[in-house]
Amino acid sequence: MPLVSPKDMFAKAYAGGYAIGAFNVNNMEIVQGIMEAGKAENAPLILQVSAGARKYAGQNYIIKLMEAALQDTDLPVVLHLDHGPNFELCKDVIDGGFTSVMYDGSHLPYEENIEQTKRVVEYAHARGVWVEAELGRLAGVEEDVKSDEHIYTDPDQAKDFVTRTGCDSLAIAIGTSHGAYKFKGEPKLDFDRLDKVAQLLPGVPIVLHGASSVPQEFVEMCNTYGGHVPGARGVPEDLLRRAASKAVCKINIDTDIRLAMTATIRKHMAENPADFDPRQYLTPARTAVKEMVQRKIKNVLGCSGKA
Repeated sequence: MPLVSPKDMFAKAYAGGYAIGAFNVNNMEIVQGIMEAGKAENAPLILQVSAGARKYAGQNYIIKLMEAALQDTDLPVVLHLDHGPNFELCKDVIDGGFTSVMYDGSHLPYEENIEQTKRVVEYAHARGVWVEAELGRLAGVEEDVKSDEHIYTDPDQAKDFVTRTGCDSLAIAIGTSHGAYKFKGEPKLDFDRLDKVAQLLPGVPIVLHGASSVPQEFVEMCNTYGGHVPGARGVPEDLLRRAASKAVCKINIDTDIRLAMTATIRKHMAENPADFDPRQYLTPARTAVKEMVQRKIKNVLGCSGKA
């Protein structure tokens, strides 16, 4: 099945009270693990590529991995650019075959964010490509996306922004954050703000970035076998499931995949010090990716059986 636009899957998710997982990919094993999970759960998938992943793996390699992954599946799959920093990169991936892009102008002054987002929208829509934009700012660090402050999305501004840019979906800030260290105190999401945005933008799919849950069993596993991620905390899965039952149609998950993969590799290498064949430790790591994605599909997203 060829790559698809997220338009139909988001419409179904919005009406059905569930969300689609947008899982970041960097290499073959991660792609394979995500696809295996999607098949096992009969769930729609968004595989997303950051600018850093594109630089690491190469766009052509990623495209070919996707072609291979799609050869033996009927699942609807979107290939999405995560946090596109400028028009030029968005243009390159659109021309390369991506079916969805996120232009991130959240760090810019409001009017400049509108101007640059609109430019991406005009280019993408002329080629049938979906555009996600962002308003508000998430604190934390993830690759080249960094912010020391958290700026919650203003609902009235969100309505103006979507109206003027013509973007198809909107990433908002309601309390999630990038990276593995999301909360020091009690985890909270601003559901009143989410409901207000949804009220002002009926039918517009809302996106949550920085939505990994940082499962503590994998934090412990990583630290037990030589890692150093003390105090890492994510967004509780029940809060994310609640968001998915509302207007949130896309939830981004990256840190949890990295954590599951790295913790599993650390454990294998510690317990099997004679192993030096990458297949020996990447095989269980791929399985850990699959199991993590299945967990998210069932417990967080609610999209199992929705393909």
